[in-house]
Amino acid sequence: MERIPYQATPQAAAYEGLRLPVSVLLDNVRSAYNVGAFFRTADGTAIERLYLSGITGRPPQRAITKTALGAEDKVAWEYAWDPMPFAGTLRARGYEIAAVETSLHSVDLFDWKPRFPVCVVFGHEVDGIRPELVAAADCSVRIPMLGAKHSLNVATAGGVVLYELLRKYRALEGSVHEEPGDRFSVHGRGVRG
Repeated sequence: MERIPYQATPQAAAYEGLRLPVSVLLDNVRSAYNVGAFFRTADGTAIERLYLSGITGRPPQRAITKTALGAEDKVAWEYAWDPMPFAGTLRARGYEIAAVETSLHSVDLFDWKPRFPVCVVFGHEVDGIRPELVAAADCSVRIPMLGAKHSLNVATAGGVVLYELLRKYRALEGSVHEEPGDRFSVHGRGVRG
């Protein structure tokens, strides 16, 4: 089977020019491999920017490059030791701040109705997000975990959340809807799949 880039398929027309109004704030993510995976997913979902803080690694680092495969050169990013100014600036610009964290008050990812633009916050792989950053968030969102473990790897969680945000944004914008005779239609153009 020949592999071709997604952009070369007819389905890619639905995403042409799309910029997902989402940013990601990584705070104290200790694994540079996880950071690299976030860069790659950020590129794949066309988010606006990655914000890196605390002990989170930043390019250029060999482990980030190994996982990101060049995406670290394509995705806009900023670094600061303290994440709180990032959160404050984003809130002032009208972003909903959502902590991806399991708590009694967390909303299920699939029930969450994000108010775009959104900044999703991910934290330390073991300790989670700093309490002051969770307190500054507008909401907490959790991924349903049906097995024995209560969380995913942080980079895997990032992929799940970012692609769900992409799906919700497209639905919100009404860019995909059913029409008779079409498998789905995009902006009035029938695309058979």
